[in-house]
Amino acid sequence: MPGEESAVNPWLIAVSVMLATFMEVIDTSIASVALPHIAGSLSATTDEATWVLTSYLVANAIILPASSWFSLRFGRKRFLLTCIVIFTISSFACGAATTLWMILLARAIQGAGGGALQPLAQSILLESFPPEKRGAAMAMYGLGVVVAPVLGPTLGGWLTDQYSWRWAFYINIPIGALALFMISRFVQDPPYIKNAKPGRIDGIGLGLLAVWLGALQIILDKGQEDDWFGATWIRWAAVVLAISFVVFLVRELTAEKPLVNLSIFRDRNFAIGTLLIGLFGGVIYGVVTLLPLFYQTLLGYTAAAAGWAVSPRGIGAIAIMPIIGVLTGRIDNRWLIVGGFAIFGVTSLWMAGLTLEIAPNSLLWPIIISGVGSGMVFVPLATISVGTLRNEQIGNASGLFNLMRNVGGGIGISLVNTLVARHAQTHQAQLVQNLAPQNPAFQQAYESSFRAMAQVVSPNVAAERAYGLIQGTVAAQSAAFAYVDVFRFLAAACFGCSAVVLAMKRVRARKGAASVAH
Repeated sequence: MPGEESAVNPWLIAVSVMLATFMEVIDTSIASVALPHIAGSLSATTDEATWVLTSYLVANAIILPASSWFSLRFGRKRFLLTCIVIFTISSFACGAATTLWMILLARAIQGAGGGALQPLAQSILLESFPPEKRGAAMAMYGLGVVVAPVLGPTLGGWLTDQYSWRWAFYINIPIGALALFMISRFVQDPPYIKNAKPGRIDGIGLGLLAVWLGALQIILDKGQEDDWFGATWIRWAAVVLAISFVVFLVRELTAEKPLVNLSIFRDRNFAIGTLLIGLFGGVIYGVVTLLPLFYQTLLGYTAAAAGWAVSPRGIGAIAIMPIIGVLTGRIDNRWLIVGGFAIFGVTSLWMAGLTLEIAPNSLLWPIIISGVGSGMVFVPLATISVGTLRNEQIGNASGLFNLMRNVGGGIGISLVNTLVARHAQTHQAQLVQNLAPQNPAFQQAYESSFRAMAQVVSPNVAAERAYGLIQGTVAAQSAAFAYVDVFRFLAAACFGCSAVVLAMKRVRARKGAASVAH
């Protein structure tokens, strides 16, 4: 219980659980830049290798909301240690895999082991600190959740280029060992966990959860590739998703002991908070996906170079976390969240000024400042969302809160990729209208390219290559315009979220008492 005296310094608990969180969150993105290397090493196509990401995310998402029941059934500390052991051993299995099926199985097991790490760490932190210090504790937790997705592609690219893609998984072994040691030494279960009698697990609810989350993730991963609802199999997958989701809701609302207690959404702050974290997950993962993609596909950066170009976002997040940790206990958290969304929106508009001529450091400041905005949103939002809940509700709430962030992130990544592809086609159709012989600009570009090519090849080949160069330029410029459009959409989403925040209740933490809503 918060406020209880403990022989263990709560900051040691914070560092212990943050290690586990950092290890898990970074693994959601560290393998993404290594996919071409994984595919080549295991004799698979790049499309087949993307299941390395999908298998992890599906298993991860299924365990997230079920983590509260497992904690009550087996003890939170024991369950957390077991999850870290599973995650660490399966990380070694991923690195040692010699076939595609071996790594897919290992990644699924790794995702299952990692799914509970975030909500367990969050609930342990919130219960280990008194209410007036929860903001500072969440700032520590936020370092893992906000910084890890940014460092993942950078670290993964560097390890892949310098050593091997296998080290993107082996790196988890020493971190997991240290987390095991610290958690076994410093973390203890509260009385309500020790005395809990959760009963049998809701197996039907868990099965329905697995079906609709799996269908959703597969649709999001393969939708753009297979033309979304133009593909028959996606339409059937959508039907399975809709039916299983509705039946899951009915089951969890009517079961005597459901897998997840959805009645918690009656709390206004938690309901709005989960909505906002889902939207924010979509925005931040969208931006994290967009910039490296722009650098690699249009500017020709390597995976490692693209990772380094976007890594300064971590500087902004790290710099603001200690300040946010102090401010959350002193001012209305709603204004911090509004400010964070506004900053992220402004930096998204700033990034919308990108062109094909930008230098590696052209977006340095908007990238750094966006890290500041993400820190201002995540920590206060996580604190205020559970600020009106009882301690025994926090475990269930943490699982749902993190699930919404992951689902929002998956939807955001899929949505921005689709928007870039569709808007690039639209802009290209508009630009092609200017490719007419009577257009002086087109004629000048063609003649310049033709003269350069005619010096080394025959006139017919020179004409063909000149047209090809112009076509390539149009395609690249159309794609750049599409990125600009999507950054503007993300900015609009951030500004819209700022207004929604004000519908939440203000939460003031009083020393020695539970949080009180006003």
